[in-house]
Amino acid sequence: MNLFDVQIDRTKSGCEKWDKYKNQDVIPMWVADMDFKSPQAIIDALTHRVEHGVFGYTGIDKDTNKAVIDFIQRHYNWRVKPEWIVWLPGVVSGMNITCKAIDTQDVIINTPIYPHFVKAPNNANLNLIKVPLVEKNSRWTIDFDAFEKAINPTCKLFLFCNPYNPGGTVFTKEELEKISKICVKHDLIICSDEIHADLILNPQVKHIPIASLNEEIAKRSITLLAPSKTFNIAGLQSSYAIIPDVTLRKSFKRAMAGFPGETNLLAITATKAAYTSCDEWLEALRVYLKENLNLVQEFVKKHPKLKLLNQDATFLSWIDVSALNLENPYEYFLKYGVGLSEGEPFGDKNFLRLNFGTTKVLLKEGLLRIEKALKNLE
Repeated sequence: MNLFDVQIDRTKSGCEKWDKYKNQDVIPMWVADMDFKSPQAIIDALTHRVEHGVFGYTGIDKDTNKAVIDFIQRHYNWRVKPEWIVWLPGVVSGMNITCKAIDTQDVIINTPIYPHFVKAPNNANLNLIKVPLVEKNSRWTIDFDAFEKAINPTCKLFLFCNPYNPGGTVFTKEELEKISKICVKHDLIICSDEIHADLILNPQVKHIPIASLNEEIAKRSITLLAPSKTFNIAGLQSSYAIIPDVTLRKSFKRAMAGFPGETNLLAITATKAAYTSCDEWLEALRVYLKENLNLVQEFVKKHPKLKLLNQDATFLSWIDVSALNLENPYEYFLKYGVGLSEGEPFGDKNFLRLNFGTTKVLLKEGLLRIEKALKNLE
């Protein structure tokens, strides 16, 4: 049996994903964590650390920073310096800190997008400039002319998402260079959420950290990364910002003073193990997720009232259900036992986000339930 086919009961583990539909016959396919057991190397490292029995204040050691640096170099050919790394309990924290750190009145984003890209500027009482993504060659991308025209003199921050959540786009080098030129021209700081960077499912594409393009863009970049999505350790709250420019890094650290707390010792332990001992597991995960994505894509093709553009990354599919003419698509499919992510918080109520980071058995059952719901609309 494939390692990722093992079905684990998460219903008695305080699991947010499954507890949302506690005691209901609903398959949860919403929040972005996977139903797979984390790599054994992480479990072993955590077990060894727990057996030590003392859990006092714990700082980030040189070996953990080296593990991060080596992983990024190995996978993305980007040489990061230790002093660039600022540890955080989560990427969402990083976005909120950035919105407080940058001297701006407005923040520009693309939509639809992960809801915290809207919440973070709101929390800092900043104005939002929303520029919709466009469909080009069956793929979500940025309308660069519209993007540049939307920037005003009081906007100094672009919250960027690559790979894109929820669309699954991995932006090409050419696209990243266009973004970079616009940001340099208009003096924008780029806060780039790259949490799904390790989950590239299309072997024809490669993730490029935008800050790795050149020194000019690096000095205006805050890159947010984490092992949490990749190795299914979101509950341990491990993340970090990479900020090459010393002045920008100081502003970021000033904004985070007093909150959100230090990275905990089990997160440090898991991160080090993930980045030093789990490449083989990660490669196997990508293969399994690609197979699952194929199942979702084949399913959508069979149902002409559904639409799904090509996606290169993530375990999340952004499905257009507008042709169904449903007043509340989420509620409709929930009646048939499938708990998807509502589209409205992302910016479009006519879409649903489907998490296929689960066993094939559960995924197929979820798709069967969706199919039954669709047939009852005919």
